[in-house]
Amino acid sequence: MKYHIVTYGCQMNVHESEKIAGILQTAGYKTVSPLEEADIIVFNTCCIRENAENHAFGNIGALKKLKRQKKELIVAVGGCMVQEEGKAGILKEKFPFIDILFGTHNLNELGALIERKRAQKKAVISVPEERAETEDGILPVRTSYPNAWVNITYGCNNFCTYCIVPYVRGRERSRKKEEILAEVRELVKNGYKEITLLGQNVNSYRDGEVSFPTLLDEIASIEGKFRLRFMTSHPKDFSAELVSVMKKHDKICNLLHLPAQSGSDRILQLMNRRYTREKYLSGVALLKREIPDAEITTDLIVGFPTETEAEFEETLSLVKEAGFSSAFTFIYSPRTGTKAAEMEGQIPEEVSKDRIARLIALVNAQTREKSAGYVGKRVEILCEDYDEKKGLYLGRDERGRMGYFESDKNPIGEFVTLEITRANGISLYGKTV
Repeated sequence: MKYHIVTYGCQMNVHESEKIAGILQTAGYKTVSPLEEADIIVFNTCCIRENAENHAFGNIGALKKLKRQKKELIVAVGGCMVQEEGKAGILKEKFPFIDILFGTHNLNELGALIERKRAQKKAVISVPEERAETEDGILPVRTSYPNAWVNITYGCNNFCTYCIVPYVRGRERSRKKEEILAEVRELVKNGYKEITLLGQNVNSYRDGEVSFPTLLDEIASIEGKFRLRFMTSHPKDFSAELVSVMKKHDKICNLLHLPAQSGSDRILQLMNRRYTREKYLSGVALLKREIPDAEITTDLIVGFPTETEAEFEETLSLVKEAGFSSAFTFIYSPRTGTKAAEMEGQIPEEVSKDRIARLIALVNAQTREKSAGYVGKRVEILCEDYDEKKGLYLGRDERGRMGYFESDKNPIGEFVTLEITRANGISLYGKTV
């Protein structure tokens, strides 16, 4: 029996697809690349952005013909979109050939749901309102060597007015410190060279008296050569203690992903972000003062309801003042069930498109300038893959810049020192030294 998984969304979903693969392999399935050869196809959906949702609908619908040809094919759809209120019913009505629908709260039950489907003719729909007690018994099939993802929290308590995550992921809960430490030790023992800690808001991690900086300190103290990253950090919880731990350990990458979302205090208040522009920039200044070579990446939203041109320009000025090395930029996407979707003053599409184009142009200009500063310098790259089209190996430095280089041997999974000879946008090119 063979499986194929289609993943949408962020690193959190990528790691959950690794867990889905673990469940399927435990059940006796083997992975297959051509979707047409699979006995079960699992869609791990995302509903954070409208585009991801539309892509999922389109790709699920495209299976109608294949399902008609392969009567025994099982089509399973899970993830955030299914957990969203009312979406399971819409999916089943629109695509009656779906065999299994499951949510974010019961991913661990997928194996049992497959058995139920095989034992009966009708579809199996299981989307519980409460999250399962644990997923930690699932052994993921890791697909990102030499990188590995490790959940430290699940869910979110922040309720930003534009965000559906608390409704589809549930309230925040933290894993036990010892479970996390044991997982990281095992990964390092097995040769993984970069560990990324995942959570909707890693800063609010709490296991008894153990805070996130304390956890980070203990993980970075594990023996072995590896890099340590974490995402995402909420600016309202960013602390001097975290910066101190980052400064203490060479293993912790000098790169912080700190989503600003907007440069306007009024818009930040409407978003329920619970920090001001001044507080955000004071955090940036603290990091740069303590770790001068640290870089910051961010998320930015344009076209939030009632955003004025002047407020958008405040976001542009924030980009310049913070000196972001790169940014994920988005046009505000209304999500049913969130407060922002019900707000008056929705911004016309043409205005939002104009603003996003101007924002991207500014971000790209800053990114190119920072990349140009690498030329002539030596950087350590963790080789991750081989680019067939370019005929070059590739990997990132600790600040997230992608470096391309030639090599006579296969260096994937190794740290390589490059002398950078040229830069192109966010990409660096160099030779090994």
